[in-house]
Amino acid sequence: MDEGRTSGVIQRLLENESDFRQFVRRRVGDEVVAEDILQQSLTKAVERSHSLNNEQSALAWFYRILRHTVADYYRSHGAEARRNEALLQELTISGNHQEPSPDELKTTACACLHGLLPSLHGNYADLIKRIDLDGESPAQVAKELKISRNNLTVRLHRARQSLRASLEDACGICSKHGCLNCACG
Repeated sequence: MDEGRTSGVIQRLLENESDFRQFVRRRVGDEVVAEDILQQSLTKAVERSHSLNNEQSALAWFYRILRHTVADYYRSHGAEARRNEALLQELTISGNHQEPSPDELKTTACACLHGLLPSLHGNYADLIKRIDLDGESPAQVAKELKISRNNLTVRLHRARQSLRASLEDACGICSKHGCLNCACG
């Protein structure tokens, strides 16, 4: 497809952006997720504009991309939900899903902890700060993040595991004993 035709297809897609957004929003029910899916689909369309045949309608072609992107979204989130549920069941069976009180954590927290928090993956640092250090209610945090309490429990467990590994790497053996009187900083 030549450059002029590609820009014409892109212009036609942009003219129908609000229809596309509504199409996706009806399927996912979340404005933010719908916006992400629309942006991903537009990116795919630009990358694959060469595959659009003359006789194909650009709109029908793009709706097909949207449907595939929505299906991919549900497929990936279904797998994540199954993993989270399996981990939660494992934690419940092992008894490791109990959350220590903020006072209990403060007495054993290594001085290096605050320096290591920014290096944690994703939003792990935020979860640890809010729940473990600031004592926010996990139910309230889950509500604000628009996730289930079970999902939050799994994320918090992973965040703590990640922090524990970082502390062990940075502090060595003292981190395994609660970091009381830590001298590694």
